[in-house]
Amino acid sequence: MVYVPVQCPHCQSTEGIKAGKQANGTQRYRCQNGQCARRIFLLQYQDRGRVPAIRRQVVDLALHGSGIRDTARVLRMSPTTVIAVLKKSPHASRRQPRVGTPSSFTRRRSSVGTRGRDR
Repeated sequence: MVYVPVQCPHCQSTEGIKAGKQANGTQRYRCQNGQCARRIFLLQYQDRGRVPAIRRQVVDLALHGSGIRDTARVLRMSPTTVIAVLKKSPHASRRQPRVGTPSSFTRRRSSVGTRGRDR
């Protein structure tokens, strides 16, 4: 029998043990480190949207102004997967404050649709 140390992709500890199998037959592992944020992980993901490194790239591209379709094309994944990753990410939901004075954001009145009312 060969001993293969399993390293957790989140905390890099070698305290991983087997933890059952996925429905598709892939081996699942559990991190025994108490400080690890993620407990269950796989060594090889079938879905590219599940790989932690790809998820970080999706968030980084979104924070740098890349669009959903552009991100999907670059990372070779579905735009639906990109949207799902961004919805679940705490970093992508932070919005940048608007720059400018509050008066510049107020809506200006126009004469369109006033039906002859006097201004």
